[in-house]
Amino acid sequence: MASSRPKTVFDALPAWPRRPTPGRAAPNIVWVVLDDCGFAQLGCYGSSIRTPAIDRLAGKGLRYTNFHVTAMCSPTRTCLLTGRNHHAAGMGYLADFDTGFDNARGAISPRAATLAEMLQQGGYGTYALGKWHLVPPAECSPVGPFDNWPTQRGFNRYYGFLGGEEDQYAPELWYDQHYAPLPKREGYHLSEDLVDRAEEFLSDHLAATPERPFFLYLAFGACHAPHQAPQSYLDKYRGHFDEGWDAEREKVLARQQAMGIVPPHTQLAPKNPGTRDWSSLSPDEQRLVARMQEVFAGFTEHTDAQIGRLVDFLEKRDKLRDTLFVVLSDNGASGEGGDFGSVNEYRYFLGLPDSLEENLADMDKLGSAWTHNHYPSAWAQAGNTPLKFYKKYTFGGGVRAPLIVHWPARLGEEGGLREQFHHAIDLAPTMLDLAGVPAPTVYRGVEQLPVHGTSIAYTFDDQQAASTRHTQYFEMGGQRGIYHEGWKAVTNHRSGDDYEADRWELYDLRSDYSECVDRAADEPGRLQQMIALWWREAEANHVLPLDDRAQARAFARDPATSSRDNFTLYPGVRLMTPNTGPNFSLRPFRIRAYTERADDSSEGVLLAYGRRAAGFSLFVQGNRLCFDYNLAGRHTLVVADAPLPAGPHVLGCELVIDGDQVRAELTLDDHLLVAAKLPMAFPAGFGLLSTQCGMNNPSPVSARYEAPYTFNGGLDRVEIELGAADNEAVAGLWHAAVRSQ
Repeated sequence: MASSRPKTVFDALPAWPRRPTPGRAAPNIVWVVLDDCGFAQLGCYGSSIRTPAIDRLAGKGLRYTNFHVTAMCSPTRTCLLTGRNHHAAGMGYLADFDTGFDNARGAISPRAATLAEMLQQGGYGTYALGKWHLVPPAECSPVGPFDNWPTQRGFNRYYGFLGGEEDQYAPELWYDQHYAPLPKREGYHLSEDLVDRAEEFLSDHLAATPERPFFLYLAFGACHAPHQAPQSYLDKYRGHFDEGWDAEREKVLARQQAMGIVPPHTQLAPKNPGTRDWSSLSPDEQRLVARMQEVFAGFTEHTDAQIGRLVDFLEKRDKLRDTLFVVLSDNGASGEGGDFGSVNEYRYFLGLPDSLEENLADMDKLGSAWTHNHYPSAWAQAGNTPLKFYKKYTFGGGVRAPLIVHWPARLGEEGGLREQFHHAIDLAPTMLDLAGVPAPTVYRGVEQLPVHGTSIAYTFDDQQAASTRHTQYFEMGGQRGIYHEGWKAVTNHRSGDDYEADRWELYDLRSDYSECVDRAADEPGRLQQMIALWWREAEANHVLPLDDRAQARAFARDPATSSRDNFTLYPGVRLMTPNTGPNFSLRPFRIRAYTERADDSSEGVLLAYGRRAAGFSLFVQGNRLCFDYNLAGRHTLVVADAPLPAGPHVLGCELVIDGDQVRAELTLDDHLLVAAKLPMAFPAGFGLLSTQCGMNNPSPVSARYEAPYTFNGGLDRVEIELGAADNEAVAGLWHAAVRSQ
């Protein structure tokens, strides 16, 4: 039978598939997401902190004064990137915890395609940099699965960090799906590095595919703790905050009223519980906490300078006019620093008390590589002026955020204010609307959730337009709230308390911007309607079952990721979390390193867990076996008395728990060299700290060496054996964490 196919290419017509392309009017899109930046911590929102680059964007763009987010980072990022409410999309709380319920998996559901995935299908180039914090710990592994890493959720390229916060001087970075050693340059800082990489990605895009628009998602680690910046920026604010947080709130509110950010009659919210009057602090206390705010301000201004570099890059390449440039924060300012702040925020995570004396002793190091600092909660309330409470709470201080939109091609260059109520879920549908890209009903064979958000593009042209968002629920760790047509009902829930016993407050936000006048007693009928509406929204958005555990969620682990007690690591291996590597928390353990040292000059790290801020390290130095136990900056150093012999030997360390006593034992071929008392078993709550074999980087756990301090002798392997957890200690930590907020 004769074939109907052409016999040669000369008899056939070639054809090529067409790449998808968005509409000709589709803008380039840049999102800059700040972290823990309060409503009043940018100059254009009334702050005393200088942010000229952001202010320039605001001055020629739009500032939103009624924009809302969730009260925590991972959930807000889920809303931003999907246009869906965070519980429905699987991120009820932080990515650090998969609790076994579909509303809190620590990852974005495959039923919620990301904006990057949708824009990528529509022809955009997509690039992510910085903080991701949307991967559950069980998937934070150098061998995958990578399903929830940026490059598998729609981004062509990625450079940044996977966890919730990072050391700005020595971050643990990933390039696409590979570990990225720090660039070797003097004065390295993460924010600068991220903008360098952003320019690299965009340069490649503009050179290779100039006809295609791009979506750049730049999520700084700033201004989340640790507050770290070059010394020149830290010194800029010397003396600027000596009048204290009470005076600062008054000054910021006056500016906000003059700018029109808040209505003229707006009051300052009452002080948050436990917040002290500035005048009640001693001179030493004032000196310390003023310096902490100076450091935060320098960190913020340094971040603004990097944003300015990116704006200049776009302008020089004639791309700024056609780029929809968005700046926002993921939640309100953080009150996690407590009364006097901390030189090491890990103490907060681990439930370790902070010491005013220790903080004073380290005051001159604040903002440097040697601290992991966080300012006091009273400065956070000042950063949320005129609002109450902070990050984690569903009051205004936790969920009202700055939003700036700059787009000369559409908005012109005359800035303005917008008062319409909107939420983080509304930004993704806005971008899709402007790009002319529809949200799919099925993506990669999976039926998609409806997009919950609505485009805010109508506000671009009409300052007086009525808001199209009428209702929005809030929930975070048991804290609950509901907005409906200008009114807001909200609770201040304490973990472990009966939800039915919560007291609901009611505010008319149209006349009470800062939630000062509780109308619950005046409007009992309206309040009951609002509460009923919250439950309906909770049911519709998969908020239930409610979960008010805080750090205690760390104990809600899949047995498949927590049953392994023996590990063998080889030189150069990095296991990224206690879920994919050994979990040393609250349990005895034994480390045995199989070495062959040629002579007494062979030294370096055998095994390390963590970084400069916290962890432990077993290493050889000066021909002695050493163990540095770093409890959030409080070191216990154990050094063997006897020199080590050359040749093949097993160098070991055992942590022994005997009742309420804890000790470290260093061994040579299983024979005891030295034993020393330790303050406590290793706490839980460190999050994404990695276990490293034969090295310790990007920063050193111990001040006795510089990173990476790679072991230069023969190291075959390191074996780790975990003992049974201390059940009493676990139970105590569980109850403490359940009650903490």
